[in-house]
Amino acid sequence: MTTTPPTRRPGWVRSLLRSPSGVFGLVSTTILVLCAALSLIWTPYDPVHTDVLAKWQSPSPQNMLGTDNIGRDIFSVLLAGSRVTLQVAVGSSVVAAIVGVVLATLGALTARWFREIVAVFIDILIAFPTLLIAMMLASAFGGSIMVVILAVGISFGVNIGRVSRPEIRRVSRSEYVTAGVAAGLGPVRNLTRHVLPNVAPVFIVQLSWCMAVAVLAETGLSYLGYGAPVSTPSWGRVLAELQSYIGIHPLSVVWPGIAITVTVLGFNLLGDGLRDATDPRLGRAEVITA
Repeated sequence: MTTTPPTRRPGWVRSLLRSPSGVFGLVSTTILVLCAALSLIWTPYDPVHTDVLAKWQSPSPQNMLGTDNIGRDIFSVLLAGSRVTLQVAVGSSVVAAIVGVVLATLGALTARWFREIVAVFIDILIAFPTLLIAMMLASAFGGSIMVVILAVGISFGVNIGRVSRPEIRRVSRSEYVTAGVAAGLGPVRNLTRHVLPNVAPVFIVQLSWCMAVAVLAETGLSYLGYGAPVSTPSWGRVLAELQSYIGIHPLSVVWPGIAITVTVLGFNLLGDGLRDATDPRLGRAEVITA
């Protein structure tokens, strides 16, 4: 009797589109990508151009969201800032995926003594919060987008490794993985063919959370001066610059706040929707053939 690995439920795209939260996450993430792409070729005004004579203009056809305290068009700044947000979200998830896969694999599929060393190493790294890692990197290399990407990627990659390690270990003991070993599959091929695809839903939801955390981290670090450079439009930097005017011109802070909130919520809901649509355990049971 042979056992085949669980397969993803057919029509996972339809499953995602039937989920209201998944649709919201997909739409908001798509809008972010389109805004970032559009800002590469067009913005209504130069996002770094200042005109003190045009400061605090109310929303109008000429300035869709009005202007800020130094006369910049807020819509143009937010449009250009979406590039930084997307860059940080994608870059952090790539770093987190690499770190998480390596740590989870080493912590699950190696000799017992080495697994224990990896577990201790993960516990040590988890003790360092994202903000502390970012400030350490910024003190050494200066504040930049890359510092945010590395800080969030390393920090969340360690969490992914910790969460995924028992899942990889569970899958590696499955009958279809054992059958692959008996059939002559090498460790690397067995890992990429059987193990990682079946723990992919765990990685998907974790990476979506990583993107959401990356957006918040970039906002917070830019607010503190450790994120994007001053010359780079950033949602967090806009909040930092306009916070003192919230009592006089509240809308100037509301717009970037809405952008950040919708983006973070969208990444989280998209990850949940993808997990529900692709997790083999939520679809058909394992198929056993004689």
